[in-house]
Amino acid sequence: MEVTITTENFESYKNGDLPLVVDLWATWCGPCRMLGPVISELANDYDGRIVVGKCDVEENDDIAMEFGVRNIPTVLFFKNGELVDRFVGAAGKAVLDEKFKALL
Repeated sequence: MEVTITTENFESYKNGDLPLVVDLWATWCGPCRMLGPVISELANDYDGRIVVGKCDVEENDDIAMEFGVRNIPTVLFFKNGELVDRFVGAAGKAVLDEKFKALL
């Protein structure tokens, strides 16, 4: 299950006990809408092992700016509070699944 990442809760999720994956997206973004179901599926697959969050860049542009996000969708991967990987653009489940596995 995905969580909603906001400016207010981002640090607590980023520094939590589990790795964090953040999908930065916007409602008007076509590729974001294509990636959404893939992220949801992976969130279910990795439930209890990785926290998966969705962050609307229109409402939380400070998070996007902090990590130099210029294109969406962008998926950020955090482990032990540190950014360890990123993926820009839409992709199939297999590509992102490899990145999820690398976080564990």
